[in-house]
Amino acid sequence: MGLFLIITLLVIISAVYSYLNARFIKLPGTIGIVSIAILVSLITIIIDKLDPDVASHLTVLAKHINFSTTVLNIMLGFLLFAGSFNLNTRRLKKEMLPVLVLSTLGVILSTAIFGAFFYGVTILFHVKIPLVYCLLFGALVSPTDPVAVGAIIKGSKLPQNLETIISGESLFNDGIGLVLFITLLEITRSGTDNINFGNTAVLFLREVFGGIAFGAISGYFAFRLMKSITDFQTIVLVSMALVMGVSVVSTYLHLSIPLAVVTAGLFAGNKSINQDGNEHSHQALEKFWRLIDEMLNTILFVMIGLQMVNIPYLDNYWLTGLIAILVILVARWLSIMLPLIFLRRSLNVNYSSINILTWAGLRGGISIALALSLPYTPYRHIILSGSYFIVIFSIVVQGLTLNKVINASYKEKPE
Repeated sequence: MGLFLIITLLVIISAVYSYLNARFIKLPGTIGIVSIAILVSLITIIIDKLDPDVASHLTVLAKHINFSTTVLNIMLGFLLFAGSFNLNTRRLKKEMLPVLVLSTLGVILSTAIFGAFFYGVTILFHVKIPLVYCLLFGALVSPTDPVAVGAIIKGSKLPQNLETIISGESLFNDGIGLVLFITLLEITRSGTDNINFGNTAVLFLREVFGGIAFGAISGYFAFRLMKSITDFQTIVLVSMALVMGVSVVSTYLHLSIPLAVVTAGLFAGNKSINQDGNEHSHQALEKFWRLIDEMLNTILFVMIGLQMVNIPYLDNYWLTGLIAILVILVARWLSIMLPLIFLRRSLNVNYSSINILTWAGLRGGISIALALSLPYTPYRHIILSGSYFIVIFSIVVQGLTLNKVINASYKEKPE
């Protein structure tokens, strides 16, 4: 199946799902699209059991999409840039400390807590999976997904400060999560007895700080270029070249693509590129990237639903999937609560916000993409299935009930 045909089918399916949701189902966009995609995939799986020949025609698109490569190497850069470019930087500066704590210390704590708890629970259920693989599982599901988070909180009743914290955290924690994932994956390959802590530290520092520095330089340079011209077509091309250039160079230099792209987006969108009061280039560019964000969101969530037909063993791991959902919620809650206990005055976050921050920590396509990128080992199916359970639960269940959790935490509307 050719690339153009795959893109065409994805756009057509995305348009159909969006129309069905907008016209008949009328759920929040992301939740409705994912729900339809899951339903279609379940019907396809049932048809496959009844008549594999018929189902083979229905699953051909899903089997021709390299989900992991498409998300991590192509879509992720555009989605993260769109989110960071349109982020309110004034609010972000005000909430920068809790954002940094949650996106760094919070991810590390969540990974460790999830790994330890999941390892302990699986022993109780006589499921043998090494601790390092449990930690690897924790690394790929601990970061909140900026795509899922951004799509869900748009229609929520979140207070402004919490919305900024959750959005900012989801943009930055992917970089830390990916570095942890790569580090732990290297440990699984080389073995726990051959860990080189020096090389690991260098890898971590290069990925994180190298990505941030390169993104800042590239974003500021692109901002100066866009500010020096008024031709909107050229401005759009410069912004797209920034995203694609940063992604390619970061891959070549082994820097964190998420951190580089997010930093570039913040620097490029931090100040207006308008040259005078009659120009509206910046506002138009924001609308352009918001449109790109929403279209790619829809396509991504359609792809998430399609991937179900590529995981035929999903029903064999429903127990570990349910365990993974409970454990990630506990790990998320503790990873917020522990820093808050020691840094409450500095973070300026109330204890009443912990449940909201926990429930709004959604997972999405990035977790599935990382799980699909795992090498074939006896534990790959458990991690992949568990990731899928967590993602579907977070988008559908947490997404649908987020406002109820907000209302329960704030019985009276906050100022």
